Amino acid sequence: MMKKILVIEDEAQTRDILVESLQAEGFDTICAENGRVGVNKAQEYLPDLVICDIIMPELDGYGVLTTLRQNSLTAKIPLIFLTAKTSDVERYYGIDLGANAYVTKPCTVESLLAAIAKVCKLCTGVKLI
Repeated sequence: MMKKILVIEDEAQTRDILVESLQAEGFDTICAENGRVGVNKAQEYLPDLVICDIIMPELDGYGVLTTLRQNSLTAKIPLIFLTAKTSDVERYYGIDLGANAYVTKPCTVESLLAAIAKVCKLCTGVKLI
């Protein structure tokens, strides 16, 4: 079964690269340009996984995670923070809030796929489907 991934990223070029890379690996992707739109799309589409930036307008990644965790429909959806925030304090804060993984930008497609595989408990291989 194909995994449905919601990408919440305010920077258009980064968002496009993420979506194209995930689609090339066989994932069904949905994208959102800020946290508020991302929360709405998560509630509408109930993705298998959310990949979310932290620094965004409207609602930051921490707010997205908190909002998703408070809604019974979205509370169990795994979330990976993909962010330029690199300090240990920020990483620990994100994990403490309930993020399932924390990947720092810039990152390779391979490192993101490794985080997805770990979070989704998928075998790593040529195609992660």
